[in-house]
Amino acid sequence: MSRPLLITDCDEVLLHMVRHFGEWLDEAHDVDFSTNGGDFATALKRRPGGDPIVGQEVWELLGGFFTTQMARQTLVPGATDALQRIGEVADIVVLTNLHDCHQADRVAQLSALGIDHRVVCNQGGKGAAAARLLAEYRPSIAAFVDDLATHHHSVGKAAPFVHRLHMVMDPPLAAEIPPAPDAHARIDDWGVAADWILARFAEGRPAAGLTLGERSG
Repeated sequence: MSRPLLITDCDEVLLHMVRHFGEWLDEAHDVDFSTNGGDFATALKRRPGGDPIVGQEVWELLGGFFTTQMARQTLVPGATDALQRIGEVADIVVLTNLHDCHQADRVAQLSALGIDHRVVCNQGGKGAAAARLLAEYRPSIAAFVDDLATHHHSVGKAAPFVHRLHMVMDPPLAAEIPPAPDAHARIDDWGVAADWILARFAEGRPAAGLTLGERSG
């Protein structure tokens, strides 16, 4: 019988990213960074005048961070222990929104921090990528963890039977972001999250359907 499958995001789920990105922008680019509820489109302002950085330049700065600064990133509390517990009963795939050129660096980055699981890079919504992984692994039951509501919506459309857990592991950012409407639960603690995921796997039942855009209690 096939094992359960956990598909998990990386940045702000397994590794801190936002705080380190902000530090780098300050040090290297004289740019102030405010999380703005996770909206990067309005979060960056150039010093000293406060002119906003928008459009393609935002993505270029993000790309520069991942090209040169991944060593800055630190583990979120409890991630390795949680994945170890879950990995005893389930397959685990890290589905990260990076270009393929960063895949080897992300594998090495996570491995150096004690996380040795398959890494799949993706661009855009994660629904199609999650569906491909489900078709490949054919798990008995599956769960998905991500910090961005848009990906819960995408996976909810592509694979509504997957248990979806919203997690934001940067505390200041988490305080600004409401629970994703298309997730089944919001938990910003890996110890509690691992219990929730393992309980879903033990039950062995597909996720209850949600009307996308409406949060299930």
